[in-house]
Amino acid sequence: MTGSICTAGAGEEVTAAPEPGTDTAEMAGEAFVTLCTNDSYAKGALVLGSSLRKHSSKRLVVLITPQVSDSMRKVLDKVYDDVRVVDVLDSEDSAHLALMERPELGVTLTKLHCWTLIEYTKCVFMDADTMVLQNIDDLFEREELSAAPDPGWPDCFNSGVFVFQPSIKTYNQLLQLATEKGSFDGGDQGLLNTFFNTWATKDIHKHLPFIYNLSSISIYSYLPAFKA
Repeated sequence: MTGSICTAGAGEEVTAAPEPGTDTAEMAGEAFVTLCTNDSYAKGALVLGSSLRKHSSKRLVVLITPQVSDSMRKVLDKVYDDVRVVDVLDSEDSAHLALMERPELGVTLTKLHCWTLIEYTKCVFMDADTMVLQNIDDLFEREELSAAPDPGWPDCFNSGVFVFQPSIKTYNQLLQLATEKGSFDGGDQGLLNTFFNTWATKDIHKHLPFIYNLSSISIYSYLPAFKA
């Protein structure tokens, strides 16, 4: 099976340097990162950013695509420390996306750009439709790639919240994997589970408690645990 990525300049290896930890790298510490591919997701990012401001002092970064309007960018600037424009990465895998009835998830490969934020030593990525209810800075003590199980298939991690270390090398490897083999679900979650493929079997200490990425529908499936 072969894959493809559609974007301006896609497939070109990024050679930006230096990597974190080098003497010439100007480090900006740790950060929470999210992604907006349109104004609708940007509204969610504003809620996420506001909740993070309330419960954390870490830097906030939002990656936005050109589809986010100028007026929305100005609003995001008031909440986030770093608003960065990135190209769209689209899997164009209509077959797998149709199986999940989620055609919009193809552009979630744009999330891979978070690995290019090499001025940060460690980051926590959070989807724009998440919200923080209390301090979660302890996540920065976790290793890459720490994530919570997916509620639909617990042998996979859910890529809505995960800990990662920015690295141009990792970014290029992810792009290569996406180009050569694609994603088994057409989105970022399938690709990341393929790349970090020891999460389910060897890296048990990288399993985040389910409460760190709790879907609202999950409380109906096991309400006693939610209340415990």
